[in-house]
Amino acid sequence: MGTRGRTAGTTTGSRTTGSLTTGTPTTGTLIGGLAVAAAAATALATALATALAAPASAVQRADEPPAAAPAAETSPVGWASQGGGTTGGGGTSPTTVNSASALKTALSSGSAAVIRVSGTISCSGMLKVTSNKTVIGNSGATIAGCGFNVASASNVIIRNLSFRDWDDDGINVQYSTRVWIDHNSFSNGYDGAVDIKRASDYVTVSWNKFSSHDKTMLLGHSDDNGSEDRGHLRVTYHHNWFNGTNQRHPRVRFGNPVHVYNNYYAGIGSYGVASTKEAGVLVEGNSFENTKDPYHRGEGSSPAGNLVARNNQFVNSGTGDAGGSVAGIPYSYPLDAASSVKSIVTGGAGAGRISI
Repeated sequence: MGTRGRTAGTTTGSRTTGSLTTGTPTTGTLIGGLAVAAAAATALATALATALAAPASAVQRADEPPAAAPAAETSPVGWASQGGGTTGGGGTSPTTVNSASALKTALSSGSAAVIRVSGTISCSGMLKVTSNKTVIGNSGATIAGCGFNVASASNVIIRNLSFRDWDDDGINVQYSTRVWIDHNSFSNGYDGAVDIKRASDYVTVSWNKFSSHDKTMLLGHSDDNGSEDRGHLRVTYHHNWFNGTNQRHPRVRFGNPVHVYNNYYAGIGSYGVASTKEAGVLVEGNSFENTKDPYHRGEGSSPAGNLVARNNQFVNSGTGDAGGSVAGIPYSYPLDAASSVKSIVTGGAGAGRISI
């Protein structure tokens, strides 16, 4: 991932504070101007010459991610690092499962566990995940047809799994705290890929890839659930790859601050981020490409929330709708330049990109 500056709270010049972030007209990197066009033309000519001189095996297709992936984090960055941190099953000796029945038993155990998933497990419905669990996919591990229900649990880690064709949610988190969802792939499911709701808190969703899907990520399920959700639903979304998905990246109610940074949005159908119903969302350092509506306030019948946008990149995309103020970010985090996000995220997001 290279060397990245660490950021905490809100930016005042080159320093950071824990004060409110004020929503001002959207900032970002807009590609245009004669000087930029000239530089881009020169770079393109150089790239074409290099590609033509290279052997066929060295020329990368536009839809092919870079071969080199960044090193995976050993602990979560963002909200899952708060409230005591998220360690899952810790140093418990791992158990390997390769059937739906064995997986269901291991996930629902009352003891701390490190569960390694092998092969493709076909299942239906939602498998309950209890507290103090680390679930790791071995190479090629796939959950087909069902999803995980992290309900009334704490201290859960889910990494390196491919979820496809789920018949409810891919991962549902409710009444749960300290959850880290990292380096997974999600495609072609029924409802939400990763939905977080009902007073859940201290969650990080990082380095995942989402494709061939409509309703990607819901944060807060109802405008009428404020009595449970106010003061909770604090989630960090970073370095995720939204590859041609349609909406909810995420759609937020009540959570404040919700932190959406260094994600790559490519060819989004409907919209990127929506801040609604008392939410406060910081949209920072993301790259939006071929995305007409990167972010906005209000969605459907839900009233507008607050949204602050800064240092984002827009390539053949709209510029978004921001306004209001957002509570300060309490943790430190490495922030990549938006111009580097596409290469970093496509080089590292999704299952099969880390060795753990």
